[in-house]
Amino acid sequence: GSHTAISLIKQGYNVIIIDDLSNSSRQTIKKLSSITGKKIKFIKNNLSNEFFLKKTINENNINSIIHFAALKSVEESIEKPFLYMHNNIISTSNLLSAMKGTDCQYFIFSSSACVYGVPKKLPIKENHQLQACNPYGQTKIICEDLINKFLEENNEINAATLRYFNPIGAHESGIIGENPSKPSNLMPVIINMLKQNIYTVKIFGKNYDTVDGTPLRDFIHVMDIADGHVSALNYLKINNKNITVNLGTGKGYTVLQLVKTFIKETGIDLTIKFTSRRKGDVAKNYANITKAKKLLKWEPKRSLSEMCISAYRSSK
Repeated sequence: GSHTAISLIKQGYNVIIIDDLSNSSRQTIKKLSSITGKKIKFIKNNLSNEFFLKKTINENNINSIIHFAALKSVEESIEKPFLYMHNNIISTSNLLSAMKGTDCQYFIFSSSACVYGVPKKLPIKENHQLQACNPYGQTKIICEDLINKFLEENNEINAATLRYFNPIGAHESGIIGENPSKPSNLMPVIINMLKQNIYTVKIFGKNYDTVDGTPLRDFIHVMDIADGHVSALNYLKINNKNITVNLGTGKGYTVLQLVKTFIKETGIDLTIKFTSRRKGDVAKNYANITKAKKLLKWEPKRSLSEMCISAYRSSK
């Protein structure tokens, strides 16, 4: 969300951020102002109160919403499925309901490649069967369906559903990065370890059907993802059509390749420890991005090395 705020401001949009700070920091707002040179309005709240949301939309003349707010750990979702279902679905429902009867016409939803489950064919196209392997992915499928039903009844509103693959990296300034208070994904876990002077990284599983036995993922730079949101918003405003598109690079790297690239680019000597597979993980996952290129006139620009270097720079 913070990286997309930068891209939006760069393109002339006025940005208002709502966050409950449950997995983020108020300091990020100051950092965003430092990067953009703009004072950014921040409201500390969550999406549980539809009246608050509608009031905020009307009072600030908001015409577009980008919905990032969700619990997102696959592992935690398996342990706490009701928490994930309740939080992710209710928040999306409230936001959509709050848009009704206002001048807010555009909605962008952060979905995930998790909706594809175990892929039957690679690279994955948007028309691939949806079948999640974990409660987190299930919430995304339900929310996508909720959005589609909402759009059927409210044709004055248009939406873009963006299915991210594996965003990593940070803004080139190094001022902000992926810095959750409860890291669960690989790169923020590595960064968090380095801050604690821990140099052993765990890789979950080494017997997958991949080139080196570790899971293969479509890692994409977070700033490419951010630019994809701006392209999606511009598309909605010009075309007034609903779209669902993948945001990835169209190719895969294994987890081991990512760790080795991080070691090479940073000079940090990490010890790799292989452990058992995680429940809910799939072997291979990478996107077909033809639709995003065609409709959004967007494609990723940054390399795996740039992803690793920018993530490391943001950790200092």
